[in-house]
Parts: sequence; C-alpha cells; structure tokens
Amino acid sequence: MSGRALSFGGVAEAYERFRPGYPVELFEIVMAYAGRPVPTALEVGAGTGKATRLFARRGIAVTATEPDGSMLAELRKHVPANVATVRAAFEDLRPGERYGLVYAAAALHWTSPEGRWPRIAALLEPGGVFASFGGPFRLTDPAVREAVHAARAPFLESDEIPSPDGTPPDHEMQWPGSELQRSEWFTDVQQAVIERQVTMTAHDYVGQLSTISAYLVLSASVRDQVFNRIRQVLPDTVEMTADITVHLARRRHED
Repeated sequence: MSGRALSFGGVAEAYERFRPGYPVELFEIVMAYAGRPVPTALEVGAGTGKATRLFARRGIAVTATEPDGSMLAELRKHVPANVATVRAAFEDLRPGERYGLVYAAAALHWTSPEGRWPRIAALLEPGGVFASFGGPFRLTDPAVREAVHAARAPFLESDEIPSPDGTPPDHEMQWPGSELQRSEWFTDVQQAVIERQVTMTAHDYVGQLSTISAYLVLSASVRDQVFNRIRQVLPDTVEMTADITVHLARRRHED
C-alpha cells in the first residue's frame, strides 16, 4: 500500500487537470457540523490542493501537509496566500499547534492505522472537528462499466481500494466512521453523502484513470496496454457517479 500511496508525484499535473474539485456544499456541511467559527485547519495529504482551495478561499487559515514534493509544488500554484504548506507525511507530524479542524480529502486510507486516532486528536483543539471525505469515481452505465471491467481484467481486477477495516460496502456506517465510533478520542460521529454526477469525454476519463494508484504502480508498458484496451470500448462521452461520502467527528474535551 505504501508504494501506491507514494505513486502520485509523477502525475501531479494530470492529477490537477483530471481530478474533480469539491462543491461548496461540502464546506457548508462541515461548518454546520462545527457549529462555531473555525479559524484554522490542518489538511492531511493535500495532494494538489483540490480541497485546500475550498476551505482557504472561505477564510480558513489552512496548513496543507503532503509528503510528495511534486504534488506540493503543484498545490502551491493554485492556493491562496493564507495557505501554509508543509512537506511531511501524516506520521511525521509532531504535536504542537492545535487546530479547529483537521481534515483529509481522499487521503486518510493512505495513513498508518497504528496510532491514527490519538495522533489526529493531538492535533485538534478539544471540541475540534475531524472530517474525512471522498469516494469512488464510477461509470454510471452498467454496460459501459462491464465493458471497461472486461478490458482491464487481464491486467487488473479492480482499481478501487477496499475498506481499510473490512467494513462491508452495504454497512450503514462506512469507514472511517466505523473506526471513529470505536475510538475513545472522538464522539458524535456522523456520515453524510453528497450526490454528484459528472459527464466527461472518453479522453478525460482515461486521463482520470491515469491518476489512480492502481494503474500508477503498473509498469509503463502494461499501463499503456490497459488504457488502449479501455479506450476501445468507450463511447465518446461517459456518465460518472462521483458521490462524496463525508465523515465527521468531534474531539472529546478530555485531554
């Protein structure tokens, strides 16, 4: 998994181009849950800053952390001046300043499970908010989805990441909410879903695939074969289901 986690730097520009941003509704959900002003936030695994912009452009002083230098360089091109950047993996962050919000955008599954929740708690003010959000990007049309699966299957069975704690996909509370509910550090765990549909060209769909870790860890020649096979079964445009699942929790007041 660590190889997949560190595979994005070589495609930082493509990541910025082909990955969708986040809607204002997400910001509103997080702020409504917080129930109070949130002046500062720490972002875990910021990538090229898709979520960084959402929060920073609305007045929050965001400290964006990211272990990959190429991703962080791309982020700096797109974020406002109130964003501080730190090149560091989550596990390398040391307790010090505390924040009103700690969040991860499609990045929490890359962090080490060992000590994850006490480490996040140590970065939060008592009563502060933790938020994790993201979700798979799936072809909406079953026939197109099956055709792409068949084209990919000789090389790659799945390009998604399974639930880190084994929570079944039909379970009411998904990961990381399932872990947060068991954590002694957090309370008031909530889950929400923002429904999102996206239409994109076949070219952009393959571009988006080129930023997914399951393909990035393949050899270049195999990756080209997979993408060529997928292109052959795609219509000119594809409909995507890109729902965002949001998990929220509050840091307990006890230190």
